[in-house]
Parts: sequence; C-alpha cells; structure tokens
Amino acid sequence: MIDLQFGLAPLFLLLIFLVVASIKILREYERGVIFLLGRFWKVKGPGLVIVIPGIQQMVKVDLRVVTMDVPSQDVISRDNVSVKVNAIVFFRVIDPEKAIIQVENFLMATSQLAQTTLRAVLGKHELDEMLAERERLNLDVQQILDAQTDSWGIKVANVEIKHIDLNESMVRAIARQAEAERERRAKVIHAEGEKQAAQSLLEAAQMLSREPAAMQLRYLQTLTQVAGDKSSTLVFPVPVDLLGKLMQQDGGRARE
Repeated sequence: MIDLQFGLAPLFLLLIFLVVASIKILREYERGVIFLLGRFWKVKGPGLVIVIPGIQQMVKVDLRVVTMDVPSQDVISRDNVSVKVNAIVFFRVIDPEKAIIQVENFLMATSQLAQTTLRAVLGKHELDEMLAERERLNLDVQQILDAQTDSWGIKVANVEIKHIDLNESMVRAIARQAEAERERRAKVIHAEGEKQAAQSLLEAAQMLSREPAAMQLRYLQTLTQVAGDKSSTLVFPVPVDLLGKLMQQDGGRARE
C-alpha cells in the first residue's frame, strides 16, 4: 500500500502541474489564437482559457491601439527638394486570426509598410504642398496603409506627419521667398490705396466743378485754416471769378 501511494504521488503532482499550466487568464483587451496540433482552432478570450499543454498552443494578441513612430525618411519631392520626414501611425488589430496567420510579425510589417508608403506618397507632391497641406497628405497615407493592411486584420485609424526637416540653404530660400511675397503684398496694398485716393480726388474735383459755390466755400475754409496759423505768411491765390463776384456785391452795396 505504501509503495502504491509513493507511486501515485508523482502522477498526482504531474496532474496538478498540467492543470495549472493549462489555465490561462486573458485581460479584456487580449485575445488568444489557439492552435490544435499546429492547425488553427479558434480565438478565445477574454477571461479564463484552458489550453492543453503539448496539444494546443496559444498566441496572445493585444487589441489596443498601437502608437508607432515612423523613423525619419529621406524624401525627394516632385520639385526635386530633399527633405527628412517622420510620422506617427495609430493602428489596432481587429482580426487576431489574420494578424497571426497572414503575416509573420504584424508590427514589423506595418512599420516597414508605413515607411515605404510615406516616401511614395510625399514624393508625388511639391514642397509647398507638403508644408501647407498636411491634413490631406495624412489622409492619403492613412487610406493607402489601411487598404494594404486590411488583409492582415489591422485597421489603421490615423497617420500624423510630425516634422518636415529642411536643410539650411532651403530654409534661407524659403525665408527670402516669404519676404519677397510680403513686399509684393505691401506694394499691391499701397498701389490699391493710391488708386482709391486718386478716384476719390477725381470725384471731388468733378463735384466742385459742377458747383461753383462749393468751390468758393472750399476756398474760404482753407483761408480760415491758414489764418489760424500766425507763425508764417502765405500767399493764397484767389480765382478771378470769385473776385468779380465780390466786387459786384460791393458795388451793389455802394449804390444802395
């Protein structure tokens, strides 16, 4: 009896070890891809999962959004400007079976695909478009990545271009271009102001020419303004027709 007990003890311990080893606990954001004798069986989780050691194997897959930093890439724009661009890709696994079976390492594959797609998309645009239309470029890269990673069970949620680095000579050239553009706009605004002022003066002259009384009032107003300044002497020309009218008025008063 004692020998039988000693013989069952290792078997009992082995059974306990197998039971403990077969129990797996998956978190809410984890799924387990189960293989039975090397063939795909099913996806389990979250919670308590039983995996038979030696017969079944489980590969954990995280379903949370992954933030992947795309390393800086050398890009030559369509107008032959060399720049360095880096970005961030946000994606998550939506089909654990495809993510494990269809691609060897979905993280590495997505990273490499993001790098090549970033170079290909930005290389089709000019430098000004890269600097001014990032939102559209982000959307283009995101759509291409999402379409290509769909067969891997991956959903690319967003792509954000972080930096577009230029060499010093190109930075100086852009600064000169911006300064020239500001000067051009200033000259256009100044010319537009001169045009409006000339138009206003023309309209005023036409109005005064149609109303002689308004011209006389304008002269009198100018005389009043000049008379207020006693520090200088001014010679103000008076129109002949205005003097004639004033003399006629004085002569009429004298006859009365």
